[in-house]
Amino acid sequence: MVGIVIVSHSEKAAEGIMEVATEMGGDARIEAVGGTEDGRIGTSPEPISRAIADAADGNGVVVLVDLGSAVMNAEIAIEEAELEEEVVLADAPVMEGALNAVVAAGAPNATVESVRMAAEDAQRVKKFG
Repeated sequence: MVGIVIVSHSEKAAEGIMEVATEMGGDARIEAVGGTEDGRIGTSPEPISRAIADAADGNGVVVLVDLGSAVMNAEIAIEEAELEEEVVLADAPVMEGALNAVVAAGAPNATVESVRMAAEDAQRVKKFG
């Protein structure tokens, strides 16, 4: 199954998104990472790298991030990932993208690309008016 990593500046936010996504996704492999090692708001590549490794299951990993430095730190973590499988960053809103990604990851024959595309499709979902 394709793994999913949720990255937020806030550990509580990342855990909350994972909690909601888990309810939607059955047995999808989801990891949440947020905050800094000293418990403050922020992100850093090392915990993201660990979460990517933990989510890896041989079928690739899709990473979703909230904003700003989370993007940069996720890119660094992906570049440094010493995995033989594909790891991609989805250009998606983190909550809606995580929900779509988890559902897509549970589909038969899901691929990193199909899960990434499902996450990114969430950009269209939240339109008003």
